[in-house]
Amino acid sequence: MRFPVYRLVHFIVVAIMVIGGLYYIWTSMPIVEEPKDEHEAEALALVQSHPAIGAPTILDAMQAHVDSMKARGQGVRLGEWRVHHVEQDIYEVRVQLRDQSVRGQWFEREFIWHAHLGLKKVNAASLPADGFTPKAPEDEPAPPFPDF
Repeated sequence: MRFPVYRLVHFIVVAIMVIGGLYYIWTSMPIVEEPKDEHEAEALALVQSHPAIGAPTILDAMQAHVDSMKARGQGVRLGEWRVHHVEQDIYEVRVQLRDQSVRGQWFEREFIWHAHLGLKKVNAASLPADGFTPKAPEDEPAPPFPDF
């Protein structure tokens, strides 16, 4: 009579471990969605290879942030890079980043860039993306008019 109970407990423990392992893999591995056409692939490559503040490229800056969070023992997950055609030769590239604060709260930020394929230009389209993307000299605001 006791033998089936032990077998049931053993099965439950193994099932919990397998489910926990699958959950860990699902939350820790980034998902890569392949672009649908060559223009989407070009827009993604243009954004990821664009120079970043404090790193050679935006992709390097995002990965450095993820690595530094993991090194501090904080939870972090970089989501999938998504590309969406906006109009003509303009594509929108998005990625979500979930990270854990020192107090254990989780925050989710969405980084959005606009890639202009014709101009080979990248613009930050969200506040989080603006923190990674340097301003081009022509994007700087004009100096204010002098007071007379």
